[in-house]
Amino acid sequence: MCIGKFCNRNVICATRDTTIAEAAALMRKSHVGDAIIVDESAGGRRPVGIVTDRDIVIEVVAAGLDPAQVTLAELALRPLVTLGDGATHGEAIRAMAAQGVRRLPVVDDDGNLFGIVTLDDLLRQLALPLAELSELAVRERRYETRTRT
Repeated sequence: MCIGKFCNRNVICATRDTTIAEAAALMRKSHVGDAIIVDESAGGRRPVGIVTDRDIVIEVVAAGLDPAQVTLAELALRPLVTLGDGATHGEAIRAMAAQGVRRLPVVDDDGNLFGIVTLDDLLRQLALPLAELSELAVRERRYETRTRT
């Protein structure tokens, strides 16, 4: 199944001139740990960055900066890694592992924000199939026991 089918379409967004305090309030209100930084235009919202609750703590609060005075554009964040909405689970996992990120904005063919996929989303999607695979050996032993006695 492609990422576009199960990614979260309800994404919290902010612009580069949003303050850290405003972004944190948005995240708190929506009960999420991140906000996608976007450039808005008539064509849509292009993701240009992501800020996480950890970024806010490490880069702003622990550094003694005033969250009401620092904007999202001023944060020294790593380059944004995105994923196309047609990508597979495997591609998402490889991208997260290679880049060391737990959240990937999902973009459409035009590069506009489509949604977001997180490590938690992937774990939920993969847990049931993996649990079913883990039962394979047990089922095989049961079958052998029934047919060879």
